[in-house]
Amino acid sequence: MSWIEYWDDKPTIYVSQRHREAHYRCIADGIVANLGDGNPVVLDYGCGEALSADLVARKCRRLYLCDAAPSVRAELLKRFASEPRIVVIAPDELASLPGGSVDLVVANSVVQYLPSDVLQTCLQDWRRLLSPKSRLLLADIIPPSVGPLTDAVALLSFAWREGFTLAAAAGLVRTLFSDYRKVRAELGLQQYEAETIVSLLKAAGFSARRHHPNLGHNQARMAFIAVHAAS
Repeated sequence: MSWIEYWDDKPTIYVSQRHREAHYRCIADGIVANLGDGNPVVLDYGCGEALSADLVARKCRRLYLCDAAPSVRAELLKRFASEPRIVVIAPDELASLPGGSVDLVVANSVVQYLPSDVLQTCLQDWRRLLSPKSRLLLADIIPPSVGPLTDAVALLSFAWREGFTLAAAAGLVRTLFSDYRKVRAELGLQQYEAETIVSLLKAAGFSARRHHPNLGHNQARMAFIAVHAAS
């Protein structure tokens, strides 16, 4: 099984519907906070279910929701059929978008699932899409020092704030026997030091810096803002 196949087949990573909804609302709030002025064109790469994408779209001229999982795209098309500012696309459709036509690219909780060569290709694709003064936001990148225990503590804290503590506790127990744990053990997750991410972005033609806060609830993970490097 690949990670794309996992996300295409009703993943069990969320402990409850309330967790799922709170997660995507938290991500949407974080994207809105990074939109800047005007009515930007935004690409949310690896968007997942994007349950609260309408909150982002209200602040955008256009919001591209891009995901590699066919079933996820099908659900997105149904969910946002009445929202003209939202366009659902597959990764291979990015090539049809004009260069310099996007103001903000968001890749949240994506880098950990990409082999290094695929990540380098993505960085080049995103750089082509961004105009010289636009930004790339890479978020939820896992440092080597962050493991399952840190993630569990962050989830329980989030659950306490959002009102699904019992479901979170039960979900953490179920995770020990879940397909997510099995797939993670088989495929692994890419983890990076901050300096490595900055170097990868520099090699792809970006100037980058660490960005706070991270998108989402887990502040032990990292986010970065990147722009076209000065020529």
